[in-house]
Amino acid sequence: MEQQELEKLMADCANDAVATARDEFELELDFSANSIATVDDILLGFVDKYHDKALEDDAVFTLCNVFGAYVGETFKRHVGGTWRYDQSTPSAPYILLVLGERSYAFAGICYERLVNDSQVSVQSYFDQALSHHVQ
Repeated sequence: MEQQELEKLMADCANDAVATARDEFELELDFSANSIATVDDILLGFVDKYHDKALEDDAVFTLCNVFGAYVGETFKRHVGGTWRYDQSTPSAPYILLVLGERSYAFAGICYERLVNDSQVSVQSYFDQALSHHVQ
């Protein structure tokens, strides 16, 4: 995948997250740092609303990638970064946001909250990532 295609894909996915938040929960995502707390609520909201269907593989993949893209695009608007498609494990490629020497797995943190531990905070992960780049 070309870099330009990847950047467009992730921007489009972030916009899909904004539309989904509005359509499913009547919540507004505005690409502000404060809006990331809403992502925490939305992810658990899908489990409340759709129960086990929200945890099916296809749903999890979509939710984590779309809302991970939103978190990453929000991060990019505040401090920058570029998306990287990592194929080092061909059977399980993934997308990271890279800034300087650091990389961030925003879809991965969404997965952790949605599937493994509802106490994991996307907002905290975002804030910690942001703190590495803001003076």
